[in-house]
Amino acid sequence: MPASVRGGSRKPTRPRAEAPASPKARPAARNAAPPAGKLQAARGGVGVSPRLALTVAGGALAVAVIATLATGHRLQHLGEALGRGVDGEFADLGFKLKTVHIEGASPMAKADILNATALYQDQPTLGLDLNDLRARVEGVGWVKSAKVVRLLPDTVFISVEERPALAVWQHSGAMRVIDGEGRIIREADAARFPQLPLVVGQGADQAAGAILPAVNARPRLRDRLEALVRVDDRRWDLRLKDGSLIQLPAIDEESALIQLDQLDQRQRILDLGFARIDLRDPEMVAVRPRDAVLPGQPVAGGA
Repeated sequence: MPASVRGGSRKPTRPRAEAPASPKARPAARNAAPPAGKLQAARGGVGVSPRLALTVAGGALAVAVIATLATGHRLQHLGEALGRGVDGEFADLGFKLKTVHIEGASPMAKADILNATALYQDQPTLGLDLNDLRARVEGVGWVKSAKVVRLLPDTVFISVEERPALAVWQHSGAMRVIDGEGRIIREADAARFPQLPLVVGQGADQAAGAILPAVNARPRLRDRLEALVRVDDRRWDLRLKDGSLIQLPAIDEESALIQLDQLDQRQRILDLGFARIDLRDPEMVAVRPRDAVLPGQPVAGGA
């Protein structure tokens, strides 16, 4: 009886599955649930797109690579390689050199400047080092200063201030073209400048800039001039095409030339063919005719 009473009167119990889950079971259930809701919340609440997240991660990776390579010249080589790659990509889009404009230079100087740039057709324009290019241009003897501008996509513009050729300097058997400051224009061939005055001797290159404007201002003297000879690096002798010699003082050359002008206006002294006109003494002009006989010198044909 007790057994049947117990069995018949017992109320059915609830299944164990309906009992509250234990705290240890909750993480398992959370892991089993699909994470779609949390991804959506991250997108909406935080506002970071997957593409941006990947970009940031890629940037961090790049920084790490660069930091790793920053010993020795590996970083420099990496930068150069990346630069070449970018330059090549832009060159394929039309950013490559087609034209070089040079302004302010004579035709003869332009050829030397273009040669010094070492630029070539279809060279990537974005990869040009403009500072290095300007330094190369200013290394040309013709050039006093230069500006270099890149005109995208395909042009380089070079503006120069040219050193004008002043004279041909002869010294130690060499002939060189110089400018007004006495600087040698290395690229200039002296044989191609027969119209320039000739200055001769040590120090003539540095002193020519002071005397030549005064000589060039006097056409009758300038047109008869063969060479200006520097004597002891102190003063000038002017040698004329007819063999005459004009001796200038060591100081105040302008006053001596004015004195020569006055003699030429009154007596046409430059046409008379004197062997020597000595202007070294401001108080007296000494003139020796070409056929003068020196004291003690026998006369040709004499007894």
